[in-house]
Amino acid sequence: MHERSSASQDSETLGGSLLLAHPGMKDPNFRRSVILMSLHNAEGAMGVVLNRPLGKRLGELSGDFAFGPLAGVPLFAGGPVQTEQVVLAAWQQRDDGFRLHFGVEPEKAIQLLGEDGTHVRAFMGYSGWSAGQLENEMKHRTWVVADVPEDLLLHPQDETLWRTVLGREGAEWRLLAGEPEDPERN
Repeated sequence: MHERSSASQDSETLGGSLLLAHPGMKDPNFRRSVILMSLHNAEGAMGVVLNRPLGKRLGELSGDFAFGPLAGVPLFAGGPVQTEQVVLAAWQQRDDGFRLHFGVEPEKAIQLLGEDGTHVRAFMGYSGWSAGQLENEMKHRTWVVADVPEDLLLHPQDETLWRTVLGREGAEWRLLAGEPEDPERN
């Protein structure tokens, strides 16, 4: 489990930040994605895509979740790595900042679900980068790094989230975020 407070984030790591896909990104795995980063160090990086809802709940998967307290937890496509693996994450908006619990065990997720201000999500797979891969992508301006906005969870966690968060990064980004997916429809 990784816990990260955005208030304590240092410049060496992107853990606890959001990666917003550059508007020109064509890779369908990440096009217009918002990735919540849980880990970033010399060995690599990982996070989950927040805005790819699968339209299902955890209880709809076969297995242990069907009738338990986590059955109603929304299910998202977390990224292209290990897409058959369920990753549970919880985040809390607290007075001392944003706290992320990533890769939590089901028992811990149940406990966190009972705490005020806590949101639990399930992700099929995750987004991962090997050592140096994300740094190389950053040099090519593939990603826009953003702080986690306090109202992140108040916005729909779908395709509109990317436009909303990227648009807050400045006037130029707001203009680019508003462009249609298909330029022919402009």
